Amino acid sequence: MGAGKPANVSVSVREADFDTGAEIAALRAGDPRIGAVACFVGLVRDINDGAGVSEMTLEHYPGMTEKALEAIVAEALTRWDVYGVRVIHRVGRLLPTDQIVLVAVSSAHRGEAFAACEFVMDYLKTRAPFWKREVTPDGARWVDARETDDSAAERWQR
Repeated sequence: MGAGKPANVSVSVREADFDTGAEIAALRAGDPRIGAVACFVGLVRDINDGAGVSEMTLEHYPGMTEKALEAIVAEALTRWDVYGVRVIHRVGRLLPTDQIVLVAVSSAHRGEAFAACEFVMDYLKTRAPFWKREVTPDGARWVDARETDDSAAERWQR
């Protein structure tokens, strides 16, 4: 973790949308040590696996999901010299173009921020208990985990 000062960490699972600019401003919080912020925002697409998607519902296991996200962030703090991490993951009914997830990381340098941001997102996709149901022209379907997500997370194994 960066320079002995406690990290600016926030993890949230909620139905409400988020303001990316406001979240990044809170992450920076006037900290003059910060030279880089890396950010990922995931959105609902209107097509998945070749089928149109009119809506998506994300479910989670309250309490367990937040603990899983906090553990992922804690691990990132041990691996990279970062000053802050913000994770917001939405649940409930979402429509194409809606924001789903925000992962933002602050650090002195871009390399640390990019790596930690990518790590958190890769682990979030494979280790946090979320379930996704999409509505397509053929009806509703549960979305299985992707092999590509597992492969992305495996590269971080020590």
